[in-house]
Amino acid sequence: MIDDVLTGARVTLRPVRAGDEAKLRQIFTDPEVARWWGDPSKSVADAMEVLEGDSRFVIEHDGNAIGFIQASEETDPMYTHASIDISLRSPWQGKGLGPDAIRTLARFLIHQRGHHRLTIDPAAHNTRAIKAYERVGFKPVGLMRQYELGPSGEWHDGLLMDMLAGELRD
Repeated sequence: MIDDVLTGARVTLRPVRAGDEAKLRQIFTDPEVARWWGDPSKSVADAMEVLEGDSRFVIEHDGNAIGFIQASEETDPMYTHASIDISLRSPWQGKGLGPDAIRTLARFLIHQRGHHRLTIDPAAHNTRAIKAYERVGFKPVGLMRQYELGPSGEWHDGLLMDMLAGELRD
């Protein structure tokens, strides 16, 4: 678990803390977030839960809670890597803040935590997210068929993307 506040070019990532439920509810009830994350109540509960090897942050911009980002770390020496997942409220999408948050967390995971490889796995039809991840340096690895049960109750494909430490773009 990462307890540090991480500072990007335009955003700050601060660990989720007790009392963040209302901010997280505002993030996860945004229609553009719920479209991908599903039940906002479950998403808020999951975001508040402390799990070994996971780190969860509120993304802040100009004092506003604009999103949520998390990292999971695989520490088995044969498979060590970290994965990232992010949600950003719709008023702040398309402004470069998502890539800034991802880049900020990626730098930390690479430089402070020693990861040589990061993964992210958006829905294959989430083109906006895929373009944002590519801006940071992630590359498509392969299609994971019927990977995730969407909020609609239908299975949809996921796109596995990864990035090696040397591919991180500033």
